[in-house]
Amino acid sequence: MNNLHAPRFTDGRAVVITGGASGIGQAIADAFRDNGDRVVVLDRADGKGIVQVDVSDEASVRAAFAAARAELGSVDILVNSAGLLTESPLEDMTLAMWNETIAVDLTGVFLCCREVVGEMRRQKWGRIINIASQLAIKGGSGLSHYSAAKAGVVGLTKALALEAAVDNVLVNSIAPGPIETPLVDGISADWKAAKRAGLPLQRFGLPAEVAPTALLLASDPGGNLYVGQTLGPNSGDVMP
Repeated sequence: MNNLHAPRFTDGRAVVITGGASGIGQAIADAFRDNGDRVVVLDRADGKGIVQVDVSDEASVRAAFAAARAELGSVDILVNSAGLLTESPLEDMTLAMWNETIAVDLTGVFLCCREVVGEMRRQKWGRIINIASQLAIKGGSGLSHYSAAKAGVVGLTKALALEAAVDNVLVNSIAPGPIETPLVDGISADWKAAKRAGLPLQRFGLPAEVAPTALLLASDPGGNLYVGQTLGPNSGDVMP
């Protein structure tokens, strides 16, 4: 019989967040810290309190999670927020650009999920939250590689959720709309202007407006019935 509620965390839950040095990942890290949880940030950036990682590299991921466990012990919550965003029409896209995006935005999620799901299943409690995108649902002109990677994240989330839910490990994703983060800096001003004009809210979101969704999915009892779901704080860009 499944344990429906979280174990008693006397000193806060152990949370690992990839891509947590900026943007959505940073906002989520701050939210979990404010909630009293213990957070380790994994990021390609080099900074105080950050464990460096290349999420597309298997050895780097293993080393980073070993460092995280040295500080936290076992991992209770994983948030996969590391991401890469570039822009190109498909007919002009190089294989190198395609491969880099798939490696970071999809393979990186696979590698990080694989690092923690076994221990979460053994401890009979865990939460995995993958940051996807609304473009996984609707696609985006000039963003075929990114859309394909994020659609893969949604599919991976559903499949892993089916494998792990029996052990009270709940896997879900968040598909934000366009958010004001450093990730969108490489996208053209014309693309962003057209995107804003098409949004019901007429504006991009802020990272702090996405972070509460991660807290919800990780909460008890609030998140206990979410299995393989994709939640969409997206300014009305997609209405499933």
